[in-house]
Amino acid sequence: MTTSRVYKAEGIILKRKNYGEADRILTVFTKEYGKVRAIAKGIRKVSSRRAPHLEIFMRVAVVLHMGKSLESISEVTPIKVYEDIRTDLARVSIAYYLCELVDNLLPERQEHRDVFTLLTDALEDVRTIPVSHIYKVSKTFTLELLWALGYLPRGKALTGIKLQDFIEAITERRIKSTHFARLLIDQVPSSGVK
Repeated sequence: MTTSRVYKAEGIILKRKNYGEADRILTVFTKEYGKVRAIAKGIRKVSSRRAPHLEIFMRVAVVLHMGKSLESISEVTPIKVYEDIRTDLARVSIAYYLCELVDNLLPERQEHRDVFTLLTDALEDVRTIPVSHIYKVSKTFTLELLWALGYLPRGKALTGIKLQDFIEAITERRIKSTHFARLLIDQVPSSGVK
């Protein structure tokens, strides 16, 4: 972590949770400091100028202030909005899945620049490739993430329910977005991707 009480970071919003009447707690995966939980005060007010920039899987530059239990976000600048993902239900479900995996498999405050690059590249793929191929992106991302974090020996591959069971055994929790993403992908016209 940094020694300064105020610091800047580039990150991707992995998760959000409403807190109190107007605040939101965000999980931000930063390039420089790893996964950080931060509060965005007043973000749910209609007048908030930061609200549109602090949505899930947005890539942003943030100014964070250290707190006792949570950081607080004072400034945010969008880097990549991924608007193309947000307008397509299949794409958004895969993006949620990618973010949920990173959130569940990474500990807080450990820098993982390789995983940050892996996630940004995967989100770009989800945004740009044909919908019929995005499930393959999620499978490739999942294996690369497990290899990078040392959960699987590089080159060893699991598929389908074995892969899901393996991840859920590691995290000791159910991956919520898997079922929804799979239902949507199953409805995409077949292109030979399994």
